[in-house]
This record gives sequence, structure tokens and C-alpha cells, in this order.
Amino acid sequence: MTVTQDRTAEDLQALPSRPSAPFRTEAFRKSRQDIVGPDTVEAPFPIFLSGAVQRGLGRGGKDLGCPTANLPDESITPMSSVCKPGVYFGYAQVYGLSDEEGKVHPMVMSLGWNPFYKNERLTAEIHIMHNFKADFYGQDMQAVVLGYIRPELDYTSREALVEDINTDKRVALRSLSREAYKKFGVDPNPSDDTTGDKVLL
Repeated sequence: MTVTQDRTAEDLQALPSRPSAPFRTEAFRKSRQDIVGPDTVEAPFPIFLSGAVQRGLGRGGKDLGCPTANLPDESITPMSSVCKPGVYFGYAQVYGLSDEEGKVHPMVMSLGWNPFYKNERLTAEIHIMHNFKADFYGQDMQAVVLGYIRPELDYTSREALVEDINTDKRVALRSLSREAYKKFGVDPNPSDDTTGDKVLL
């Protein structure tokens, strides 16, 4: 069964079997935009998610060069109930780390079944765009999802998937550079004359 465009991830999760996704095409690759979404944050965003970082299968870092932090199943309902499977962008923060590591960082997030790996359950996997010195399993993480990048797709090769992941990261950073999105990434410990509180809290 192919994912229906207007069905939420929660609706699809209730089906008796894992939904399939369309394969990524060359036409899709060529059609990708540098910036996605409107210039202001619009409903259903922002969506706030939080929970202790779960240990996943370890494929993101090992296979794809894109380590991810998994949220607990019960913490993704605020998003899965209103959003379709796909790739999203925003900011994330992990607590209990050093000042630098614990800052608010840009992130990309996959909501879905990772069809390339044929996952059987819905997951929310966040890649925080920061080079962390160590893993942070068990630490509390909060994320704010601000927009949609693309639908969940299947791939005929790992190389094609990695290419799209790298494009997702670039699109996220460019999309977050707009003023309406920047305010959600205010540094909780500013080192210059800027002011601001922890936006994610």
C-alpha cells in the first residue's frame, strides 16, 4: 500500500501493515528547492517534542554518516497526529551536556518507517547538526519542528539516500536562516551582546 498524501502518520500507524513509500525519482532530485515553506512559521508548526534519547539501531551514523537521536514512541504523538510521514526541520537541544554541546542546534527529522530499511514501526529520528564528542543516550532532549522538507521516500541505493540526506541538511539550514525561524534557535548562553532565553523551553 502506498502512503496517501493527506493521511497523518498516526492514521497510517493504525493500519495492519507497514505503509510503503514511493521511490525517489530523478525528476524529484532535480526539482528540489533550496528553501522550503513560507517565510513565517505556519500551523501546525511550531510543534514541540521532548523525551529521553533512545538507543536506535545505529544505522544513521554507521551506514549514512548521519547519526540520529531517537525519541520515545509516546513523545511523538503531538507530531504524528497532525503530520504525514516525511522529513522536517527545526531546532533541538540536549540537556545535561557541556555549555557548547548543550546549545540549541539546527536539526532535521525523519518521521516515518524508513522504507529503505523496511522498519515495521513508526519512529521519529532527529539528526542534530552539530559534531558531538560523545553519545547522549538517556539524556533529555527537546525539539521544535518548524517546517516540512519532503515526503518519505524509498531508495534503490544507499548512495541516493545519502545524497538526499545531505540535501535535506542544506535545505534545513537555508530555511532556518529566515528571521521568523531564527528566533526559535536563540542560544541559551549567548556569548555576544544578543539576549534571549531558552526558546525551546
